Amino acid sequence: MTNKEIGKAFKLAGQLMELHGDNPFKSRSFQNAAFRLERFPVPIASVSDADLEGIDGIGKGILEKIKELLTRGSFKELDTLLEKTPPGIIEMMQIKGIGPKKISVLWKELGIESTGELLYACHENRLVELRGFGTKSQEQIRQAIEYTRSQEGKFRYAAVETISNQILADFQAAGIAEKLSSCGELRRKNEILTSADWLIAGGEIKSVLKFLEDHPLFEKDSLISTGNSIRGMIAGKLPFEIHCCTTDNFERTLFTLTGSASHLEKIKSLNEKGEIPAGMTEQAIYHTVNLRFIEPELREGLFEFELKERAQTAELLTDSDLKGILHNHTTYSDGANTLEEMAVFCKELGYEYVGICDHSRSAFYANGLQPERVLQQQAEIDTLNDKLAPFRILKGIESDILSDGSLDYPDEILKTFDLVVASVHSGLRMDEAKATSRLIRAIENPFTTLLGHPTGRLLLSRPGYPLDMHKVIDACAANGVVIELNANPYRLDLDWRYIPYAMKKNVMISVNPDAHRREGYYDMHYGVCSARKGGLIAAMTLNALPLARIIEKLGLKK
Repeated sequence: MTNKEIGKAFKLAGQLMELHGDNPFKSRSFQNAAFRLERFPVPIASVSDADLEGIDGIGKGILEKIKELLTRGSFKELDTLLEKTPPGIIEMMQIKGIGPKKISVLWKELGIESTGELLYACHENRLVELRGFGTKSQEQIRQAIEYTRSQEGKFRYAAVETISNQILADFQAAGIAEKLSSCGELRRKNEILTSADWLIAGGEIKSVLKFLEDHPLFEKDSLISTGNSIRGMIAGKLPFEIHCCTTDNFERTLFTLTGSASHLEKIKSLNEKGEIPAGMTEQAIYHTVNLRFIEPELREGLFEFELKERAQTAELLTDSDLKGILHNHTTYSDGANTLEEMAVFCKELGYEYVGICDHSRSAFYANGLQPERVLQQQAEIDTLNDKLAPFRILKGIESDILSDGSLDYPDEILKTFDLVVASVHSGLRMDEAKATSRLIRAIENPFTTLLGHPTGRLLLSRPGYPLDMHKVIDACAANGVVIELNANPYRLDLDWRYIPYAMKKNVMISVNPDAHRREGYYDMHYGVCSARKGGLIAAMTLNALPLARIIEKLGLKK
């Protein structure tokens, strides 16, 4: 089991104890253990008992349960709690904004034992008079359930890319195709996918079908072969389609299977024959209709034709363009690795600088830094900068944007930082006018360097709070504030669809992983994928600047 899975088991046990009204001290100890274990910097399975007992909140009782988890995937107390809890109740615990105590009231007083029953009760107005609820909370619960249901059958790009890379490698190793590629929304690197699609050339359909039947990821009973394609399911969840074509028709077929319908219609309209031109390469197809090559990520039929004309020959951002990472966390707040570990690993990955931006004091749930701990961390950064030079650690903070738009420290603290990432983490239910005004006030603060994950969305889990993003971008342009594209695959926020407007307004973007552990740096890849969909170029990317330039720019900002 991974550390995250171990932590989730203890968190669930703690929540179920709270649900059933069991020992509140034990419930809190389980949830505290979950917090510590999820953030432990090395795999728990490889740690000695003595070292585990050295973790705050991990005593002998918790240690025995960890051993049981590692042996069989559960522990006795969790099993007992699960046995007396209907499965639908556990599903209800995933609903945003409703905790175990409220679920207990719904269960015991209204007999609700599933998300479906709860949604029906909301529509019937049955929560309005219930103890601890009301009209507002009923509406929030209804919206949360309906949003979750609207996301069913959808998948984050990062998860599907991992599967796709493995499958393409397995195809290659099997030698049953001469050419192969992802296509459709997977090749366009959409942040949310509904299926995985691939194109292979030079392989017989029977051989491909036999390969799929023998492959452990594909559901054998789901496979349907029709003409030159095979459809089915991966792991019982992800729909897929494999298209087969001849080798000499691979490029044209790949082109037609990659672009959105509106992108392809535009290409057809530019061809005097009203069809996709024949061509040996995708570059040749664009050349035939007098267009510059448009990268697969851009082929959405939205703004790519105008964007390519405006950007002339500028290349889209690549992983290698990035020189540093400006938003990361350490054990000073809620990170899993120490300041030195985060800095050294960033340096080992070849970056020139790292921004350490732990949470500010209002984020008490994330061990946010009080002023004295800010100074302690900055002193440690000075020491490490001497040790790691010429690599540079930038002194930053992720300052909470408070409900009125002010930042979470007085000016005398804010001025000590090299950069300030201003982010919203609470009060997400404001209307559009109030939420937009709140962000604009934070943007206007002279100490704000970056606007962090601007909408607060969590893909497939939580929609972003309502904002007039054009007004927000205009405010960034007026105040010289950079907008973050948070590279965490659960966020990818700023939405790539707003990148062209930001570039038009001369607002720079910073691609950051918001890393809470060393491995989080690898999420930069997903940020670049999303940035390319928006047409972002290196010249408009803050952390594509080399160290000397970034210091100059941050100095000018201060």
